[in-house]
Amino acid sequence: MFAKNVGGLDRILRIVAGLVLLSLFFLYPDASWRYFTLIGVVPLLTGLMSSCPLYSIMGLSTCPVKRA
Repeated sequence: MFAKNVGGLDRILRIVAGLVLLSLFFLYPDASWRYFTLIGVVPLLTGLMSSCPLYSIMGLSTCPVKRA
């Protein structure tokens, strides 16, 4: 599976942003920009999985460092 690279605050913000964007899809059914809100699936899934493929490619991580 994917390595966890999304930390606590980052994870919460991704989930909230994803839910907000997806809710706009249903709240404004006649809007011309309606289908752009489906991009909210991406932050929602990366937040729920605690893993971001783009972070992996760039070598970033917002997870706290584990001390040995």
